[in-house]
Amino acid sequence: MDIYDITVRFFQNGGPFMYPIAIVLTLGLAIGVERYLVLSSARLRNRNAFNKAMQHLHRRDYDPLMQAGQKSSIPMYRIVAAGLGRFLGSRRRDDIESAMEEGVMEALPRLEKRTAYLATLANVATLLGLLGTIVGLIAAFSAVADAAPTEKASLLSSSISVAMNTTAFGLISAIPLLLLHAVLQTKTTEIVDSLEMASVKVLNVLADGDAGGARAQPA
Repeated sequence: MDIYDITVRFFQNGGPFMYPIAIVLTLGLAIGVERYLVLSSARLRNRNAFNKAMQHLHRRDYDPLMQAGQKSSIPMYRIVAAGLGRFLGSRRRDDIESAMEEGVMEALPRLEKRTAYLATLANVATLLGLLGTIVGLIAAFSAVADAAPTEKASLLSSSISVAMNTTAFGLISAIPLLLLHAVLQTKTTEIVDSLEMASVKVLNVLADGDAGGARAQPA
């Protein structure tokens, strides 16, 4: 008997609760893959945007950055444009830093979008597995009550084995969803940290350029 036959039999013997657990697992995996691709793309796009922004800042070519902040959906451009706009209006370091921190906070909900669903779906899968086991045990004991004494032991053991399949499948579904949740949270934290670090570097470049070329106002 190969793995495919074992899997099919395991799923069939689990009862009706195996289907909602499978739906939860499929939905969670779809969300996890989608968020992983989005975060990976966001990390690469922000890195490229930061490199281009630093080139413009060192040349004091601010207009392309302001236009990119208005038109582009990349958080890095928006953060740089927010700090640059405050720099051109008020050269106080605290004001520039506050404007860029606001840009980071605006980007955070987009990065964390739907990630929290994975933990919820993992809990739902576990609870559905336990519920399926309890319902299966209730049905098993009800069937054993009317069975012959010689058949009760074997009938009960086989019924319990079938009922436990839902708990096993619930845990099998929950574990990868929790792992995906942890991985996505780590990637999100890394992106946010990189945005904050980039904001500090942009702030230092603006402060150095202001001190070198323009009249600086004390913070």
